[in-house]
Amino acid sequence: MSKFVLPQALKELRFHLSQTGEASIPLRKFLTNNYSALKTQSNNSLPILIRESYGVPPSLTARFEKGREVKNNLEGLDESGIAKALQDLLKN
Repeated sequence: MSKFVLPQALKELRFHLSQTGEASIPLRKFLTNNYSALKTQSNNSLPILIRESYGVPPSLTARFEKGREVKNNLEGLDESGIAKALQDLLKN
């Protein structure tokens, strides 16, 4: 069983992070360890966008049906905290 339950209403996941920022290291590790599992679970149909920009704080945005978006700031979280933030976001 997968670690994350992707609801049918989820249309897109966007991760924003800095290429060199210290605050983005846990998010980079999280994506390295979990990206393929997320894509596999969605049968490669869910767009998972990774946006890198210098000096941007790490964040996660989920777009659901009818254009509703939910954004979470991931600054200060470790890998397990990021996983929990994603799980909580997917429950909405």
